[in-house]
Amino acid sequence: MSAHRAERLEEQLSDRDIRMLEDVERFRLLTTRQLQRLHFPVTPLGPHVTASSATRGTTRVLNRLEELGVITRLQRRIGGIKHGSALTVWQLGAAGDRFLRARRGEPKRRRYEEPGRTFMSHMLAVADTAVALIEQANAGRFELLELDLEPACWRTFVSGSAAPITLKPDLLVVTSDPETETHSFVEVDLGTEHLPAVLRKCRTYQRYHGTGTEQHDRGLFPAVVWIVPDPIRAKKIRDAIASDRHLTSDLFWITTPESMNRQLAPYPGTTTT
Repeated sequence: MSAHRAERLEEQLSDRDIRMLEDVERFRLLTTRQLQRLHFPVTPLGPHVTASSATRGTTRVLNRLEELGVITRLQRRIGGIKHGSALTVWQLGAAGDRFLRARRGEPKRRRYEEPGRTFMSHMLAVADTAVALIEQANAGRFELLELDLEPACWRTFVSGSAAPITLKPDLLVVTSDPETETHSFVEVDLGTEHLPAVLRKCRTYQRYHGTGTEQHDRGLFPAVVWIVPDPIRAKKIRDAIASDRHLTSDLFWITTPESMNRQLAPYPGTTTT
């Protein structure tokens, strides 16, 4: 991107616009609703007191950013057109990619293509988990000390004489309150992976745990939290882990989106009477 083009975009983009571009880049895909929750929160004192007004405001900004070429909408929508514009999916556009890289002094350009449905569904589910945590932190329920997405949360290690292995969590989350910190590797499961694939991923975590690297770096090994669609799926994974002699069950926590704060938010302190 030329210096002149970058300067023109800088003049046309507000600070909030740039933060929205950075989030779309960071998450890779976001829906209109997710961007609204991040940047146009509904609050009793306004400026947006209802979800519908916040969504309209978000949509106006996103349409303007699309006209500038800094973001682009995917042709495929989650759930179909009947759900309306709130579930339009966005990714960074070519101009947005060049603009953000120019701001950081990075010459290499990233290539953006229309993703497949499975990939898109998974990335948006991961984003939903992260957005929910950000909302909870913004509401003052806990501090969000770390929220690393792929690939920042990946870990490469060597176990025995084998070639290097890369562990690929969906998220690394660290929350805190005045008394405690809670560290978690997060796997967002949509119920589409066969159990053998889930167990292979768990064994990779177990092998990484065995190296002691994470414990050396941060003083503990994060809990591995699987967020699954429903209690039936949770029981299947829990039972499979318990039956696998290569796995330590206490390393893994299985929960649903409705109950995830029990594992990801700071654990309640021990009380004495």
